[in-house]
Amino acid sequence: MAIKIFLLVLFFGVMIFIGFWSRRHATNVNDYVLGGRTVGPWLTAFAFGTSYFSSVVFVGYAGQFGWKFGLASTWIGLGNALIGSLLAWIILGRRTRIMTQKLDARTMPEYFGKRYGSTALQVVGSIISFVFLVPYTAGVYNGLSRLFGMAFSIDYHVVIIIMALLTAVYVIAGGYMATALNDFIQGIIMLGGIAAVIAAVLHGQGGFLNAMKELSIIDASDVAKPALQGAEGLLTSFFGPDPMALLGVVILTSLGTWGLPQMVQKFYAIKDEKSVQTGTVISTFFAFVVAGGCYFLGGFGRLFGDVPGVHNEDGSIAFDAIIPSMLSTLPDILIGIVIVLVLSASMSTLSSLVLTSSSTMTLDFMKKTFWQDMSEKTQLVVMRVLIAVFIVISVALAFNPPAFIAQMMGVSWGGLAGAFLAPFMYGLYSKNVTKLSVWVSFAWGVLFTVMNMFFHYIASPINAGAITMIVGLILVPLVSYVTPKMDKDEMEDLFSVYDEEVVVHKSHSLQEGTIKAVRAVKAKED
Repeated sequence: MAIKIFLLVLFFGVMIFIGFWSRRHATNVNDYVLGGRTVGPWLTAFAFGTSYFSSVVFVGYAGQFGWKFGLASTWIGLGNALIGSLLAWIILGRRTRIMTQKLDARTMPEYFGKRYGSTALQVVGSIISFVFLVPYTAGVYNGLSRLFGMAFSIDYHVVIIIMALLTAVYVIAGGYMATALNDFIQGIIMLGGIAAVIAAVLHGQGGFLNAMKELSIIDASDVAKPALQGAEGLLTSFFGPDPMALLGVVILTSLGTWGLPQMVQKFYAIKDEKSVQTGTVISTFFAFVVAGGCYFLGGFGRLFGDVPGVHNEDGSIAFDAIIPSMLSTLPDILIGIVIVLVLSASMSTLSSLVLTSSSTMTLDFMKKTFWQDMSEKTQLVVMRVLIAVFIVISVALAFNPPAFIAQMMGVSWGGLAGAFLAPFMYGLYSKNVTKLSVWVSFAWGVLFTVMNMFFHYIASPINAGAITMIVGLILVPLVSYVTPKMDKDEMEDLFSVYDEEVVVHKSHSLQEGTIKAVRAVKAKED
């Protein structure tokens, strides 16, 4: 217990110190929300990765999908690395940085408002962001609290309050730079911690080969589609007992990051061209280790089916308790490492969520509706107040969560990415995306997600979220094809930013210094 408490006190002390140290870098709105758009590759890549993977992944998703799919759940982590990280950086990173600077957009709703010339889109986008980020935040608190309950036997509600207060302190104090610096430290802890935990768990099962052998003789007919009798070996097979359900999870958790405000806004803040290239490599490696490791670990969950806490009183599986139950068998020093690992993952995600929500409500809702003359100083104050408000709301929901962790995340990601992904991505590449198509995407993402919560057209919120995103990607170009296009001259002027001459087109470079040098040479020639 002394070891665990020492590690926690050290961790909390460092986080709070960085928050107050970063306060000097958060003197205006641009610095508070985006770090002045001068954040380097390591901080940006780790901020992206740590915001991506939280206790929702480590405790909720790894436990549930490891139980259902066995070692095939590792595909989810690989999809997160290749689609959710590598392709996201390649397809969105550079163009997002260029376009948002051209538009002077600091949030995703502000991007929609300025890109499509509609204040209404900006306001509605801010409401969607705020509403659907709440259940995700509550899910993070939920997973973190379950792990603390296992390690310290502390009441669930007490843990939630402590985590909320700590997150509020350093985010309110230091803004984006505080979260980025803390994310870097937390990311290093996550990389080392996941490797140590996997090694320890497998060692406790007699090594990797013996763990594989034991897993291969477990009957997985309870999740096999179609149901199979004597389905031994499926938990160690290439695609697991239910490949189609596995595919839905891969799509939601990988493609979903492309439309999440707290993820995409990391690209707004990156410094330069070299940072994009370096950050792509770092972020992908981070996802391979952390996401791949989490789901690989979860794949052995059924070996711990007889550990107390894995089953509910009615005999059903308590998915959120699988990973904590697995870890409860480890030595105290490793449990301490795990706690700091999951705490790192969770607090980085929480800080990103609350900062995104508060900035969106301040800049995109309040300033665009009833407080249009809000001063810079007042905006900073309001954002800090709204961080506290958002945390209080999410804590209230976490006190009495409506579903287990994976379901809450599925609803949140489905609604947000279903509404935002298509118009955001297409808007970076095409001049032909219309304002009406954005409205259709917003309506589809929100209405389908909400209706499915009540009527369960699709039983799994995970699969529902994946379908919501895919349909959005189809709807936006179809609606854009049959609706009036935006002003041609405005679009030509907007997209000319990609063609400013540097060494190559600006769509391949962010080097502002080179642009100025080329312009100076041309001016002399003229």
